[in-house]
Amino acid sequence: MWFNLLKNTVFPITIGIVLVLISCGNTGKTDDRRPMTEETRAKTQDPKPNNQQPTTITVGANQTNLYLPQLKDKHIGIVANPTSVIFKKDNKNYTHLVDSLLTLNIKISKVFSPEHGFRGTADAGELVNDSKDAKTGLQIMSLHGEHRKPKQEDLANVDVMVFDLQDVGVRFYTYISTLHYVMEACAEANIPLIILDRPNPNGSYVDGPTLEIENQSFLGMHPIPLVHGMTIGEYANMINGEKWLKNGEQCQITVIPVKNYDHDMPYSLPIRPSPNLPNDQSIKLYPSLGLFEGTDINAGRGTEFQFQRYGAPFLSKSAFTFSYTPVENFGAKNPKHKGKLCYGEDLKNDKTTNQISLKWLIKAYNNATDKSKVFNTANFTKHAGTDKLQKQIEAGLTEAQIKATWQQGLETFKITRKKYLIYK
Repeated sequence: MWFNLLKNTVFPITIGIVLVLISCGNTGKTDDRRPMTEETRAKTQDPKPNNQQPTTITVGANQTNLYLPQLKDKHIGIVANPTSVIFKKDNKNYTHLVDSLLTLNIKISKVFSPEHGFRGTADAGELVNDSKDAKTGLQIMSLHGEHRKPKQEDLANVDVMVFDLQDVGVRFYTYISTLHYVMEACAEANIPLIILDRPNPNGSYVDGPTLEIENQSFLGMHPIPLVHGMTIGEYANMINGEKWLKNGEQCQITVIPVKNYDHDMPYSLPIRPSPNLPNDQSIKLYPSLGLFEGTDINAGRGTEFQFQRYGAPFLSKSAFTFSYTPVENFGAKNPKHKGKLCYGEDLKNDKTTNQISLKWLIKAYNNATDKSKVFNTANFTKHAGTDKLQKQIEAGLTEAQIKATWQQGLETFKITRKKYLIYK
């Protein structure tokens, strides 16, 4: 109902990602070390995408006329990180949502930060402590430290919660787990939640094994495929509709949808969604190479080509002629096989497809000099969402044979997913 109302009332604008121009003191990019700048693209030898997003896409955060009235004279909590921005007219510069709202005299009580932190410098999985933002002086409550769900005392001075994170559409990317816990806490406190939606760069397909509920973890909380093909706003609708919150509670949500967007549109992220996804290639390969996170094989962490290569010292030198040595760098203080020569494959120039590929994982296992070193079984099961995938690879099944076992779960999910789609 809300989305139909928006479609009928929002005045069409086609001047780029920007709907509203806001001057917030900081007229350039936020100092978060994570934009996908021209320098970053050159360093990673990743050319500018050939399929830039259409200039008519307008992200939810830019449509301030749709949500500012709901924030006026209220105490606001915000779930945010460096991707939570309002774009300017040139689509290259932006201001952070928090900075923008403060300039507009919106009363922000607290900022809640997901994995990697508010400014986005923490390693994957690294615990993040509560802190105070040096720039704004705001209290930052970590949702990836001692607790992952906002405590009720944290919400005591919050009238409305705002959620604005750029997701990449993969089940083990933990922002959707943070979404679940924020929705649950808001439902318990009877606090409305406004979700500022953003495109999903992997939103044009659904693929992978469906999570078995006995393998539920922060890397996968719901019975969905590895690639779910939904935006944050659509996924929130599904969480509510399927009553996945504790005790079947539902959160009062308002989704500010992306304007002029559908799932078939390519979308190039202007800001790293997390430290180890530096460019379009890494984001497209992440659903496939992210499975290496559940193994003892390095997936490019500790290099400038994260999720664009893989390797390990125990992979066969004769089967893999490419080699590299992971070192400590931004986003990877202690990468797998730090300081050791790893043999593997370089995929930075490989053509990506809209499907998960198992060929690299299968090849790595088949060409490991010691196969017992490949899988960290419990962790791999959490990433895969099932214990079957490891067993299938160890049994020598082909990629086609393995994917055939996913099909029933995928078809069932697609039927459920259809009920909650905002963008057709």
